Amino acid sequence: MTFHYQNRFLVVMLAFAALMPTLFFAQSTDDHEQKVREAAAQSVKAGRVFDAIMKTPDKAIPKELLAHAKAIAVFPEVIKAAFFIGGEGGRGVVSRRTRSGWSDPVFFRAGGGSFGPQVGASATDIVLLFMNDEAVAGLMKDKFELGAEAAVAGGPVGRDASAGTDALMQAEILSYSRSRGLFAGVNLKGVVIRPEDDLNLAVYDRNTHHLLDKGEQDRNNTVDLSSFSKTVSRYTATAETDQ
Repeated sequence: MTFHYQNRFLVVMLAFAALMPTLFFAQSTDDHEQKVREAAAQSVKAGRVFDAIMKTPDKAIPKELLAHAKAIAVFPEVIKAAFFIGGEGGRGVVSRRTRSGWSDPVFFRAGGGSFGPQVGASATDIVLLFMNDEAVAGLMKDKFELGAEAAVAGGPVGRDASAGTDALMQAEILSYSRSRGLFAGVNLKGVVIRPEDDLNLAVYDRNTHHLLDKGEQDRNNTVDLSSFSKTVSRYTATAETDQ
């Protein structure tokens, strides 16, 4: 009897061992698909934020600045507490200007620093304009601190903003926040931006450094990630036409 049960136990263990690769592959596939869906959702969310901001010309980012930006980042619904406890609120995307247009989004997280007293504890949309190639290159690092590694300044808004002043044009990064419907330039000195390479690898099979350096992405899936870059293209195209 003991021998009989030993044989049954051995058969069960062998069957379980045979199933392990299949179970692992299924779990890995599910995890990959989940990350791809997250990436697509991030692109859509960032595109909606940028579109909402730019639909109010008197309060939007001046077209003069959009025409000169080398890259644009949007971090939707950043929760102030998340900057200290590592929550989900600090996720965002960056699109870089290329010869063929705006690249598909590269994925990042943001944390640390301060949004200033006007933000409070509410969810806040953060927009960054990278005005030169040196600022964009900073994003290729493992972490990039605004203000420490690139000059950052609160950007102007509205049709009549003095976007062409020397002080603004010398800033490598212009920063904005939108909270409770109010959109304005804000100093984000001390905020640290890090690549979210689990999403970048899942979507593009490339890390952040490669994606930003090349500017062009070859997706390894059929999910449409272009929502953000298409939205940016609509507004930057009109900005360049007006120059």
